[in-house]
Amino acid sequence: MGNLQAYSEELAQVVAQVTRSVVRVEARQRVAGTGVIWTSDGAIVTADHVVEREENIRVAVDGQAYEAELAGRDPTTDLAVLKIKALNLNPAQVADSKSLKQGNLVFAVGRPWGEEAIVSGGIVSALGKFGRNNGWGSQFKDGLIHSDVTLYPGFSGGPLADASGRVVGINSSVLGRDPSLAIPSETVGRIVEQLLTKGRIERGYLGIGVQKIPLQQSLAQKLGLAQETGLVILQVEPGTNAEKAGLLPGDILIGLNDTTIARVRELNRWLANENGGRSVQARVIRGGEMKEVPITVGVR
Repeated sequence: MGNLQAYSEELAQVVAQVTRSVVRVEARQRVAGTGVIWTSDGAIVTADHVVEREENIRVAVDGQAYEAELAGRDPTTDLAVLKIKALNLNPAQVADSKSLKQGNLVFAVGRPWGEEAIVSGGIVSALGKFGRNNGWGSQFKDGLIHSDVTLYPGFSGGPLADASGRVVGINSSVLGRDPSLAIPSETVGRIVEQLLTKGRIERGYLGIGVQKIPLQQSLAQKLGLAQETGLVILQVEPGTNAEKAGLLPGDILIGLNDTTIARVRELNRWLANENGGRSVQARVIRGGEMKEVPITVGVR
């Protein structure tokens, strides 16, 4: 019993450590959301869907209310960054989400109803799976964190922390059917850096509309392809790099450089990690033959 009580006290100290970096975000009419102090000079990370208005945003830190400005938002990853005029804040300690394993202890902290924080605990249930329809959100190249913590109303935007009190993700209740999902800290760090420097997220863009189709077995064998599906190009937008490269409706996209493209989510994930300006080889099937088309990745 003594060991269990000692563990309980140690866990309470860890929760208190995380709670010092958790704030209330008042940016919508319903229950307030939660945010995490990301930098000591006033950068606050929260969930994009928590920020329903872009003016009259208030952030409560240690019982003190601050007017906040929206530094940038990214609905694709459900992340937003706010800035308040404050110094010497207590930023969260952030861990690499890749270190997580199934069964690891995690807990979520929210502060939606006042100064008192609310805590929920559990374990990591799954890693590497995607959100809505198993492919929603092209930015989640390493998947989302699934856990059995309870995300109470207003917990979105708050931290998912490990047993050492380090933030491994930002909680979101809108990314899929599973109500207990968190955006990995690796993704959060990358998106926050871009939002703070540019105010927006630039993603790779080709200018094509596609749909997954099965490849005829005889055609796949003839071309030496292991994949069973590809993306037929339905539309090439005028003036885009796809048009300039000579891609045509009816072409079947099967790869970009060394990456196999067999599903729409694979194309989205590939583009999500491109900043634009790079020339790549698009592998397409045209008239039953393999063709490589050089194309420069644009941005939007």
